[in-house]
Amino acid sequence: MNDKFFDLKKEKQDRMINAALHVFAMQGYLHASTDQIVKEAGISKGLLFHYFETKLGVYTFVYEYSARYMILELGSVSTVEHDLFEVLRQIEQAHTRAMREYPYMQQFLNRAMTENVSEALLAAEGMRTQLEQTYERIYQRVDFNRLPTGVDGKKVLNMMKLTAEGLMSERIYDASFQPDQLYQEICSYIELMKKIVGDAPKQ
Repeated sequence: MNDKFFDLKKEKQDRMINAALHVFAMQGYLHASTDQIVKEAGISKGLLFHYFETKLGVYTFVYEYSARYMILELGSVSTVEHDLFEVLRQIEQAHTRAMREYPYMQQFLNRAMTENVSEALLAAEGMRTQLEQTYERIYQRVDFNRLPTGVDGKKVLNMMKLTAEGLMSERIYDASFQPDQLYQEICSYIELMKKIVGDAPKQ
């Protein structure tokens, strides 16, 4: 992490972080422009490069910052909860808390999973692994045997993850994104899937 960056006032830190998250989330690493980042942050390019030197430096910093931040938020997911749908709800709660402070953080992390630029992939590799392992530890606590016989819990989990990601992308790209509204919308889909699964015929 960049120690000297944290000497800045928190308000300026967050402006720079949020600007970078927004641009990388919307454009991807290859097409993201530092000109866009500094314009959105309301700073000079010289200041940005004083702290990060290159676009890759900015990307590496915001990825590590975002992954660490999200790992901390995910620590709130109950370690004794084994119900798939409640675990999913608590994960979305964690995402929402992060996005209240950094609205584009989760979209950025989702986008980073599909980056195809080698230098960006390598820069994020270590923290991406830690974040993936955090999710995996949470999912390992789910008791899929609670689901009706014949229901593939792993597929249900994957469907809900894709649904949440799709809803977030849709709301962000149509400029109607509000973290708490998104949380309520995702929860409505979780409840719908819970009912569908619960109504599945017993075998």
